[in-house]
Amino acid sequence: MPVGRRDNRGMAENSLAPTLLLAMPQMQDPNFARTVVLLCRHEREGAMGLVVNRRTDTRAADLVELDPPPRCDSGLEVWVGGPVEPQRGWLLLGRDPQSDEAVSVADDLFLSASADVLRRLIEDEASAGHEHRFFLGYAGWSGGQLESELAASAWLTAPVSRELIFGTAPERMWETAIRSLGVDPYALQMGSGVH
Repeated sequence: MPVGRRDNRGMAENSLAPTLLLAMPQMQDPNFARTVVLLCRHEREGAMGLVVNRRTDTRAADLVELDPPPRCDSGLEVWVGGPVEPQRGWLLLGRDPQSDEAVSVADDLFLSASADVLRRLIEDEASAGHEHRFFLGYAGWSGGQLESELAASAWLTAPVSRELIFGTAPERMWETAIRSLGVDPYALQMGSGVH
């Protein structure tokens, strides 16, 4: 991620970002079956997003290597952001982290890869349960790939919802997001599958 404060909301005129991508039931790729993806960037060259409903049982303090090690552990969990670069960490924050490395991706949603911000979240026990997530990996599409998947009806799109991202249990997020569109997820047509 480039250094320097930026705002991604002023991207290309035809950009879908920010939006939520909701995997259709026929999505057979195990990385994306029943996922909700926060699309953070969408440009002619490609797109980038984070799967926001795949929590792990791993704590960030047990996984990341910070020097010096964190003084304490707030219990910050690791989420699977997608299959691309699974060794790379991302922070999604529901408030401005006051870091030059943070990028605004939607109203009151910020993306950062700052080790300093990560350290603050791991060490701040008062932050447990607040609106932030630590992801490993991301979802990525090459130029035209996401557009092809949308044309093949692999995804539904929905407005970004902080309440959905931070206030809905991950196992209920996909169904809740689809129902927010007035659609019964079990009434969606099952096709031959998108890989």
